[in-house]
Amino acid sequence: MRIVDLSRELYHRAPSYPGQPPIIHGVWKTHEEAFADSGNVQGNSVMFFSMPDHGGTHIDAPRHFGKSGTPINEYPLENCIVQGICIDLRHIAPRAVITPDDLKAAVDKAGAPIPKKGTVLLCTGHHARTFPKAAYATDNPGVNVAATEWLAQQGIVHFGIDSMRPGPEGKVNALVHKACLELDITHLESLCNLEALLGEGEFQFICLPLKWREGTGSPVRAVAVFND
Repeated sequence: MRIVDLSRELYHRAPSYPGQPPIIHGVWKTHEEAFADSGNVQGNSVMFFSMPDHGGTHIDAPRHFGKSGTPINEYPLENCIVQGICIDLRHIAPRAVITPDDLKAAVDKAGAPIPKKGTVLLCTGHHARTFPKAAYATDNPGVNVAATEWLAQQGIVHFGIDSMRPGPEGKVNALVHKACLELDITHLESLCNLEALLGEGEFQFICLPLKWREGTGSPVRAVAVFND
């Protein structure tokens, strides 16, 4: 078995989506402080974190798109362990729209079909080019509504991308989120290391969320598993 980690590292003040709370991570108690309190040979250190439910590599719950959508604690876990492929879209320019024709050509080039009830990961190269610079939050290419509809027509449960949003910044991105609710699919954002999957064919994709009550999304440890 070979596991490829597709998740961003979480750390204090890691880049977060514009307008959302920052990721806060710190020491609550050191080993020395715990020792002074408890008298043990060595005390137990504890850290803490505070973050939005869309921090780091995460999956959007349908609740994020509209009040009628499923919250993350009720999202089907069978959708979080699925087969997937990764397609190469690194030639798409920053801030440009990814069209259905772009997706079709990339799937043909990948040499493996999109699995039914599975996922397709869109490697735009955006994370590799820009993270953690300011452009990471603004300059991503992304799908439009027509491309989102095309992906849904392939029978997927979700798709993923190596940027903070599925569409280009602005109105198109908002419409893509709305389309996901209407099409009964969702997406993952802020994936990384997708380049390692290109040309590798089909893999098992795992992205289990935290069980946050009424959550609109959740950080995940996204991985691709190859049974070599």
